[in-house]
Amino acid sequence: MLDHVDNLLRQLLIDRIDEISDEAQVRFQPPDDDWRTYVSTLAVGGNPANALNVYLVDLRENRKLRSNERWREPSVDAEGQMREVPASRRVDCHYLISAWSPGAVIPEVEPSVDEHALLYKVIAALNDAEPLMPREIYAPNPLPATFPTAIADAELPTTLLPPEGYPKSAEFWGTMGNNHRMKPMVYLVLTVPVVSPSQQVGALVTTRISEYRVHGVAGAGEVWIEIGGRTLDSTPPNSPSSPALLAGAWVLIETIAGIRLQDTRSNAAGRFAFAHLAEGDYRLRAWTENLAEITREIRVPSPTGEYELIF
Repeated sequence: MLDHVDNLLRQLLIDRIDEISDEAQVRFQPPDDDWRTYVSTLAVGGNPANALNVYLVDLRENRKLRSNERWREPSVDAEGQMREVPASRRVDCHYLISAWSPGAVIPEVEPSVDEHALLYKVIAALNDAEPLMPREIYAPNPLPATFPTAIADAELPTTLLPPEGYPKSAEFWGTMGNNHRMKPMVYLVLTVPVVSPSQQVGALVTTRISEYRVHGVAGAGEVWIEIGGRTLDSTPPNSPSSPALLAGAWVLIETIAGIRLQDTRSNAAGRFAFAHLAEGDYRLRAWTENLAEITREIRVPSPTGEYELIF
């Protein structure tokens, strides 16, 4: 994940800063003696070029965004089991961005001025792109083939130039070599999710029965039932023994006498649900623009625990 975030930042800086046009001008190695040697010989199109060092200096969990929520995948696996995905933890990636000129200090040339101008362009580019949305940053080109789908369309929040600054600048530069002066840096905190794999949680629940009572009052409570099923398509080229999930079908539930109660449409996984039903007999109707209407009489709650509608 972090390597894709690095490349996302590189793409953003190349696209939005006029003097940064080559991947060689945006690197993520430590700004030490080896880096200084690299910059001194850097050329783009045969000409000396300025560079940006984007160094990932720290990683911290963002505990304010921690959640215990889980979401269920819209379909069941091959064994008919539901899967759940835990809420992602969020990690704050702390980047220090510094600008570097290959020019030597002479009376006619002051490289620091060029570096300061480049730092301002970095600030403007990051400010304009906040929050970072990967698909928009890579547009009009597609995302790289291996880019994580979990963040492809996500809004990745950033904190640009926090008021407290980077608290250990002197210590940081002290580890990058001897006799090197501190340089100004753009301090960027970019928050990304740590995506967890899905977990098997059990069979698909198709019936939920809720009983409501008044506290302190004797007697039976009020019982309401919620049911859920799927619309399936067994028409050619699908096989009757392995029908395909059918999305977008209209589903109606009515009494046996034909009194219409509720209607809905099946979702992308072919699922539909009806709530606030009393125990008893009902009729389900389903249809699509291209398939003829089908009906099925059901008992709520169903003895078999399923309410599938197969075209």
